[in-house]
Amino acid sequence: MPIIRSTYNPKGIFRNPDISTIYAATLRQVPDPGFEKERLELSDGDFLDLEWSRVFGSKKIIILLHGLAGNANRPYMKGMARIFNLHGWTALALNLRGCSMEMNRKFRSYHAGASDDLAEVVLHVLHLKQFDKIAICGFSLGGNISLKYLGENRSIPKEIIGGAAISVPCDLAGSLGAINRMRNFIYSSRFERNLKQNLLQRAEKFPEYISKDTIKACNSLRDIDELYTSRAHGFENAADYYDKSSSLQFLENLQRPALILNAKNDSFLSPSCYPQHLAENSAELFLETPEHGGHVGFVLPGTHFYHEKRCLEFLNSL
Repeated sequence: MPIIRSTYNPKGIFRNPDISTIYAATLRQVPDPGFEKERLELSDGDFLDLEWSRVFGSKKIIILLHGLAGNANRPYMKGMARIFNLHGWTALALNLRGCSMEMNRKFRSYHAGASDDLAEVVLHVLHLKQFDKIAICGFSLGGNISLKYLGENRSIPKEIIGGAAISVPCDLAGSLGAINRMRNFIYSSRFERNLKQNLLQRAEKFPEYISKDTIKACNSLRDIDELYTSRAHGFENAADYYDKSSSLQFLENLQRPALILNAKNDSFLSPSCYPQHLAENSAELFLETPEHGGHVGFVLPGTHFYHEKRCLEFLNSL
């Protein structure tokens, strides 16, 4: 029954979910871990831009996946890379398709269920023959990809020891409903604005597939998923995309231990994103739901945040 009793108890203003979320995402300063860039050519002719933070002689590596409209240089990515580096792990931070400085080659980009791209990164790491242990850690959308990968009916390399997912919307439709609530208007508007800006650039490159007028007509995140995310990635519509990509359905079949750390006051998550019943009946799913933390906002005094310490502790124990 791997339900974990959380010890996270922030003080003062960081008990407020919006303050913790915004501070962690925009105000936190994290030293650059010294990322080295690599372009990984994918099997379909596209590419991923990877960011390496190496520890010389390390046999352990953590692969990091960012959230919606994010990239490898977000504070939460650099913070996780830094704490693992300090404890002897090499870190590899992914820029999902279209999320680095250069637009990817294909009309498709990334989405919450893009576990095949993660699988190609894992194979790339294995081909280097440098690492005995591989762990996966994803934030928000990247957490959903990570859990889906670990629970799908696929061959998981023996070097994969487990994973962690932070503030993960494991029920995509439920999470969308939560984000669309009026209290989250500022957040949803920012996501929508960023995604539309990206799509407008994509329309210049692929005018035969999508038009600027249809992009500008989108008034919600679901509209964007109906217009682009679902169709560009082989789904019938947004509902089909949410249904097939949500990691919730894969949690019963996790092939490696996985930690989910979801704050109860995370306004981006629906009740279905806290799979307590599954964790109670699973040997591999470890669920921790602290009262506070907002969305990837587990602030602590000092250099390292709570979620970074917990992921390190969990993955070091495997």
